[in-house]
Amino acid sequence: MKASEIKNKRVVIGLSQFMSTVLSPLLMPSYGVFLVLWGSFLSSRPTGDRAMILIVMFGLTCILPMIFISALQHFGLVHSKRLDLRRERTLPYIFALACYTSGCFYLNHVHAPEWFIMFAAGGAVALLLVLLINLKWKISAHMTGIGGIVALVYTMHIQMIEAFDMQVVLIVTIMLAGCLGTARIILGRHDFAQVIAGALLGYFSVKMMMMLFG
Repeated sequence: MKASEIKNKRVVIGLSQFMSTVLSPLLMPSYGVFLVLWGSFLSSRPTGDRAMILIVMFGLTCILPMIFISALQHFGLVHSKRLDLRRERTLPYIFALACYTSGCFYLNHVHAPEWFIMFAAGGAVALLLVLLINLKWKISAHMTGIGGIVALVYTMHIQMIEAFDMQVVLIVTIMLAGCLGTARIILGRHDFAQVIAGALLGYFSVKMMMMLFG
């Protein structure tokens, strides 16, 4: 292999790892909460109130699961924080599901609109399904997460609860989903079927919860 080809391969792998990190499933709920609080009619609420909700949800759905996974790695129960092995994902997913559920109760406590709560509930439903599927098959949690974000942006747009026209945001989100799926395949974390299944699972879990119950 030529030096230029090796360099190009390293660049592609590096970009794929960057995409996987920036679009981690642990960050997706926080991205969604940010889009709701700054992209819907809730953007008229005081900045301090919105920031507090974002911080609490970030703590519940990202920081706590990260701490739990780190603890599992410290005690030798998982080999990597990336949770590459399917059998090592069960405990982290169960803990994350408890955190997601707590986030739903918190949003209800601060009197968030029902559709906002149902976005969080859709994420919890998606995670529960990923947990169950993962017992037999390694579905992509990354794609499940970004599939949920696509559903959120699309639902906000068609229900006209957006603070501005989010067509561009929707297009960018779909493009990011495609890039992320490609990155996961390049890194060898998932195959095409696992990527597509994850995206569809996340999309329909969030969309159905927001449309039917929101």
